[in-house]
Amino acid sequence: MIRNDACRVAVTSTTTTALLVLADGTVLEGLAFGARGTAIGEVVFNTGMTGYQEVMTDPSYAGQLVTFTYPELGNTGVNAADQEADRPHVRGVIARQLAPVASSWRAETDLEGWLQGHGVVGIRGVDTRALVRHLREGGALNGAISSDGSTAQALLEQVRSAPSMQGLNLAAGVSTPEPYIWEQPCAVPFDARLQQRPARPYRVVAIDFGIKRAILERLHAHGCAVTVLPADAGVEQVLAAAPEGVFLSNGPGDPAAVTDGIALARALLEQADLPLFGICLGHQILGLALGGRTFKLGYGHRGLNHPCGRTGAVEITSQNHGFALDGASLPSERVEITHLNLNDRTVAALALREQPVFGVQYHPEASPGPHDADHHFARFTALMKARRTPDAV
Repeated sequence: MIRNDACRVAVTSTTTTALLVLADGTVLEGLAFGARGTAIGEVVFNTGMTGYQEVMTDPSYAGQLVTFTYPELGNTGVNAADQEADRPHVRGVIARQLAPVASSWRAETDLEGWLQGHGVVGIRGVDTRALVRHLREGGALNGAISSDGSTAQALLEQVRSAPSMQGLNLAAGVSTPEPYIWEQPCAVPFDARLQQRPARPYRVVAIDFGIKRAILERLHAHGCAVTVLPADAGVEQVLAAAPEGVFLSNGPGDPAAVTDGIALARALLEQADLPLFGICLGHQILGLALGGRTFKLGYGHRGLNHPCGRTGAVEITSQNHGFALDGASLPSERVEITHLNLNDRTVAALALREQPVFGVQYHPEASPGPHDADHHFARFTALMKARRTPDAV
């Protein structure tokens, strides 16, 4: 049991007590912020020092209660430009401290009011250092944040009856219901140093398993015209859009449960000589379509400082995933593992030896390096450019 006596002293009669209950019986007491209520999900942690709004709106965090290791949230407020989706997708937020004032010229509203407006519950005042050490030692596990007066025992029963993240297809719940065309420009414009802007945009179909706006913006910035299709799109629907390349997006949940996406990737590999590019969940789906296997990591990779690469070529990357590809399960005669996570040697990127297909486990659009990995978008467009006739380039 983690002790949290200092937090209990801080609770007064003028504040609302909140509980964090973990599936192993651990109970932490703190103060409520955001919406009042109960939220149950997988308790994970993110080690980034900035970007709390991007994390909270990233659809890849659907179903999760996110612990922020940085000790203060809310100090830069909230603004529309930093959102990765129209609304928060985290199920709950766990913080050490909430800033009383948003101190940024870019802030349009404060964090707590924004969370209240979107119905996201939070708990603050807990010892997040102790909680993160607990999760590192025991692994991510289900939990509940509650500020509605529920007892710890009642919450524990609910948590233990909640489904595990393993086996959950959460991509279907965050994907777009209808196709759409992305036309919004990127805040960071096209970089002429990377490649020459095409005479006409590259036609790209992006499969939305929980796609981030920053990815769409980077594709646009690299000269792509992007049509976004739902997660259950079939190969006929994709090919009907006459794409020059197909992008498989990030997303939440267990990749092995996203059977429609795996079937689509397998069909594209077999039927079409198209460049394919996958990020995060999309990278894992590519691996599964190639006959590989995935497994659940103990506590996942969620942060902005993960080194990936090979000897002499390292990228500092942003990551957010709880599953990984089993490198030994990939057919080595067909697949090259091009990058490893240099912390734990898990598969960080792959490429096919004889097809224009590659995937990266990390997020090149998130720019923690700040631009270490942006070249992967240029790599994708270069594959499409190579297939054009000279007069169309």
